[in-house]
Amino acid sequence: MNSSAAENSLDFAQNITIQGVGLIGGSIAAALKILNFPGTIYGVGRNPERLQEAHDRGLIDEATTDIKEAAAKSDLIIVCTPVDQIVDNVREAADAAQPGTLITDGGSVKGSICGPLAEGLPDGVCFIGSHPLAGSEKQGFEHAQANLFDDRVCVVTPVENTPPDQLKRVIRLWEMLDMQVIEMDAETHDIALAQTSHLPHLVASVLCGGLADADRKLAATGFRDTTRIASGDPGLWQAIFLGNQEGLLRKLDDFQTLLQQYRTAIENQDAATLQNLLENAKRNRDGLSS
Repeated sequence: MNSSAAENSLDFAQNITIQGVGLIGGSIAAALKILNFPGTIYGVGRNPERLQEAHDRGLIDEATTDIKEAAAKSDLIIVCTPVDQIVDNVREAADAAQPGTLITDGGSVKGSICGPLAEGLPDGVCFIGSHPLAGSEKQGFEHAQANLFDDRVCVVTPVENTPPDQLKRVIRLWEMLDMQVIEMDAETHDIALAQTSHLPHLVASVLCGGLADADRKLAATGFRDTTRIASGDPGLWQAIFLGNQEGLLRKLDDFQTLLQQYRTAIENQDAATLQNLLENAKRNRDGLSS
């Protein structure tokens, strides 16, 4: 992230509100600080003590528990709350926002957010969904990193009537955080993320949920690497699973079909089929960029 080159390019906002100063929201704030963002960064949350600590750490300039207070002073609002709260949070912020304000989010689900917000916002206030594909199983601004988004992908999900100038603004935001921006519709996003994010978390959770106490001492590197993401916040993930119900169920059906192929091959001592399945899995894994 080149802070000196970016100073003259921070034209996507004058003042920014971040609602939900956790890992993602805190990392956005940290990145903006590295970029020497010249405006005010308002942090909004439910816990005044936590917000004060985020302020003391230099992540935000002002802290408040009142989203309307911050929204009225900002022309860019980034909502980083749990996915089942984002729609209500956006509507509340939009009611206090000035015309020309852009609102985006960081949610891992898009259809259940972008659909309800495609209409009904005040005139001149625009919502465009975003999903920065970055993070970890850790929580809280204590784990915020200014470089969390470097060279990662961010999906933005405009709708048919999204104003082009506002789309350029949200793309500019994520590009200034060194992200590679991809545009797609919300449904396509949700089906893809069911495969690449939501289903893996579900499988990791199933593996951990079925771990017998007597086997814990035998859960070595392979098990721990495979299930690391199961340490994520259960409350956040149940909301993601339910928010992407259609996409996740579709990919869960696909997973069960493939799992049955493995089971059948093992049951029938079918070494050739099992070898093919494993080789295909290895090719896909080896083909992932680092």
